[in-house]
Amino acid sequence: MLSLESSDWSQLTHAYGAANDIPGLLARLSEYPPKSGYDAEPFFSLWSSLCHQGDTYTAAYAAVPHILAFAEAEPSRITYDFLLLPTSIEIARRTGRGPEVPADIRGSYSAAIKNMTAIVGQLRVDDLDETWCLTCGAAVAIAAGKPTLAEAILELEGDTASEFLKWKSEQ
Repeated sequence: MLSLESSDWSQLTHAYGAANDIPGLLARLSEYPPKSGYDAEPFFSLWSSLCHQGDTYTAAYAAVPHILAFAEAEPSRITYDFLLLPTSIEIARRTGRGPEVPADIRGSYSAAIKNMTAIVGQLRVDDLDETWCLTCGAAVAIAAGKPTLAEAILELEGDTASEFLKWKSEQ
């Protein structure tokens, strides 16, 4: 995993240029409140920089192991963003909306993605609402190397899921 103190972050990019600001945002993950709005920092800036409008960047691959390491260490403190952002980054990468993973971070990135199933397994099931369930399903699909399935799961929000359940009950 690329150290937050490494000068190599300046060689990585995000939606707005060099990724010098990403280590500072990642260092703030422990400040992230368990229940927040969409614009809560540091995730608002991480999303905007690392997975901007469905595209991803080299800095995202270096950030994912840090995000998921925190999620694994503090499962009771995380929100679904801790799984959804890495899942979205991997969907973007696997569907051609991101560059190749740099060789020097490929191992830690791949290991972190594969570990998402274990992180999902640590979560308290009775605390999971519909958004959490969709996120967990997509994270497990991504960890299993199924980006199309992960993307489909994330589309099952609100009316889509309700319509399916209604259709299913009428069969």
